[in-house]
Order: sequence, then structure tokens, then C-alpha cells
Amino acid sequence: MSDKVRVCIVGSGNWGSAIAKIVGVNAKRLSTFEDRVTMYVYEEMIDGKKLTEIINTTHENVKYLPGHKLPENIVAVPDVVEAAKDADILIFVVPHQFIRGLGTQLLGKIKPTAVGLSLIKGFDVAEGGGMELISHLITKHLKIPCSVLMGANLAGEVAEEKFCETTIGCRDMKIAQTLRDLFQSPNFRVVVVDDVDAVEICGALKNIVACGAGFVDGMGLGDNTKAAVIRLGLMEMIKFVDVFYPGSKLSTFFESCGVADLITTCYGGRNRKVSEAFVKTGKTIKQLEDEMLNGQKLQGPITAEEVNFMLKSKGMEDKFPLFTAIHKICTGQVKPQGFLDCLRNHPEHMQTFS
Repeated sequence: MSDKVRVCIVGSGNWGSAIAKIVGVNAKRLSTFEDRVTMYVYEEMIDGKKLTEIINTTHENVKYLPGHKLPENIVAVPDVVEAAKDADILIFVVPHQFIRGLGTQLLGKIKPTAVGLSLIKGFDVAEGGGMELISHLITKHLKIPCSVLMGANLAGEVAEEKFCETTIGCRDMKIAQTLRDLFQSPNFRVVVVDDVDAVEICGALKNIVACGAGFVDGMGLGDNTKAAVIRLGLMEMIKFVDVFYPGSKLSTFFESCGVADLITTCYGGRNRKVSEAFVKTGKTIKQLEDEMLNGQKLQGPITAEEVNFMLKSKGMEDKFPLFTAIHKICTGQVKPQGFLDCLRNHPEHMQTFS
């Protein structure tokens, strides 16, 4: 890395803009970092004006994080290569389905010494039925190491500077310290672990469970039922990591990226909210994305589909009945009312006594 570490945020949605508040303040405050932080913004027209121009003049992302001022050293750039070319740290915070395209655009255009940090919660399906972690995809496409940041971090609350914790998964402790310094603040507390894959998988799988929590809310089944969904969901998350990524540590599930993120997402996140509306309105997920999320994509149903693809390829759908039922409900194969039967018949409740 150069004397002053240059930072680029690749993405400017709700979460990207919230994290830009923290990164911008720390980059200006700490002598380690270059003051100016570039933020790649997909150009859109808002009331006849370019979104990048609005951000750079008013210091507010009026579309995705209205009502919150961004630090003045955050500079919106509509060209991803221009934004990223000089960066030592690339923070990826775009919907996971866009990462391959960005990788193609950026390959050979960034510093070979750069490092990545993925804040993206989701998977990519590899050819032939496997699953590719986004951090692995970034490393493969850009030829740079990539760490991850996941945690109980609802974007709106982070933007409001309410206290929370987060988890950084990083194998290189030198890089880990720099990343920790870039994100640590009085109200955003960072714990670093080296169990990178488990940290990332937790961040993706919890969105599936949150859809189940939303179905429970939509049917008015109450907090006890939701607690059962959270517990059974956590059990399936642990089992999934055990089957597909053996060697992870159980303790990782008790970091912010695990049980804490699962709880907050099942009570406060967009996957829960849209899934509740899915039950109450009878509309499709796509219709609700357009109505409730400004057209942003919901991660839970996409991730459920990718996980189901993997489970099916190994003949293991019945071993993960919660994940399987949520996928089938999201795709209209099963009515939401069938969800309760899935919970009642979960293998966790089928004890045998010798």
C-alpha cells in the first residue's frame, strides 16, 4: 500500500451510502488515509439532475439515503474504473448479481497491490451446481485478496449513528488492522476474526431466514413462532456451513455476523418487511420490490433460490426443510400457510429415544 491509503466505495445504495458516512469521517480523521474517498454511483436522473451531481453538491444521496448528509470528502463518480483505478482499498457494496460485470470492467484497471472488502450479502451460483462466495468471485475476477464485513447493521440505524457491532473476516492481520481503523467509530464497533468464509455465509443465509420471519409476521403468528424460525434457521445455517464449508468455527456464529445479524434482520430488515407484505397482499416479490424498495433487489429470495440449487444438486433439500420451504413459498410453489407444517415437522422435533 502507498504512504496514504486511498479508498474507493464501489456502490452507493442504502447500505453503501450509510457506510460512506463512517468511512468518510475516518479517512479525514486518520493520517493513514487519503482524505478524498471516491464512491462509484450508477448514474440516474432525479428530477432532471444527475444523481452524482446532486451528491457532490448537496452531499446527500437523495434517492437511497435521503435525510442524511454524507461527509464532503466523499466524491461520487459515475465511471467505476475512474472511481477505482487509484484505490488501495476497494469496498464492494453492490447487489451480488452485479459483481461479475463489475469484475470484467475493473480487471487490469486497478492497482495490483489493492485489497478488496466485500459488504455484499449473497452468493453466486457457480457453473455445475456449486456456490461461489462473493469474496472468492472478487479475488478470481480481480486477482486481489478480499476480506468481508458482515454484522447486525441495518443501514438506516448505522446512518443515524446508533450503536452497533460488526464483524470483519480477514486472514491477513496487517490488512485487518487497516480495515478495522477505517471502520471503527464510537458507535460502530469492529471485531476481526479469521474465519472469513463462515462470516460471509452467515451474511447471506440470514436473509433467507428473515423471509421466514416475515411470513410469520404476515400471518400474525406471534413472537414465539418467530423465535422458533430464528432458532431453526440458525441450526440450518450452522449445518449448511458444516456441509459445504467444513472447518469453520462454531464461535463465529456468536459474533455480530451470526446470531446478532440474524435477530436484527428477522425483526427489522427489508427481507422481513417485504415477506410480510407478500403474505398480506398476495403480490409477487418483484411487484413489492418496485413498490417498497425503489426497485432495489431483495436478497433473501435470490439467495434462497441459489441455496436450493445447491441442496438439490446434492439431494439434501429434506435436510434443510426451513430453507427449502422459504424458497418454495417465495416462488409460489407452496402457499405461505404451509410454512407452519414445515416448522411442525422439522427434523429438530423428530427426536428418537433409545
